[in-house]
Amino acid sequence: MKATGSSNTEAGDKDAPLGEALEFMRLVWAVDHGLQSLSKRMEATLGLTGPQRLVVRLVGRFPGISAGKLAQLMHVHPSTLTGVLKRLEKRGLLERKSDPLDARRALFQLTQAGRTLDVPASGTVEAAVTRVLGRMTRARIVGAQEVLTALADELGGRNAVEGAVSPPASGSRRSASR
Repeated sequence: MKATGSSNTEAGDKDAPLGEALEFMRLVWAVDHGLQSLSKRMEATLGLTGPQRLVVRLVGRFPGISAGKLAQLMHVHPSTLTGVLKRLEKRGLLERKSDPLDARRALFQLTQAGRTLDVPASGTVEAAVTRVLGRMTRARIVGAQEVLTALADELGGRNAVEGAVSPPASGSRRSASR
């Protein structure tokens, strides 16, 4: 089945192929657009955006988590998370407590109202991801996770210097078993 906006690298296409990097970027942008669109629908139907719901689900898994650890799990800068945490606190879904070992650090847990939202729900990004993962083999999921992790690391600047100093040999690919 051919998807809308499908690749121009299919056999018989007269246009020049985009190449692997541009094709992959095109798909990443499609995923980003889908995440943004579904997040807006979630806010209208569930009262939570995608990032807010992810925070609720993660705090539900890790009660007493610090903002820094939560930001690390979400691959965002702590300052990016501040507004989300404040909105969830204001709505009475999260509770902030001082860390007994370091009063400068806040720890978060769900309130009773937050716990009622910490369940699988239809119409969420999580539900869509669960459906897609259910159709994939474990090997494909692991491969996709490896690519996305490497891309997140690269975009986050962790490997930018390494890539500039020692780019992979032309045409080489890393083993999927890595």
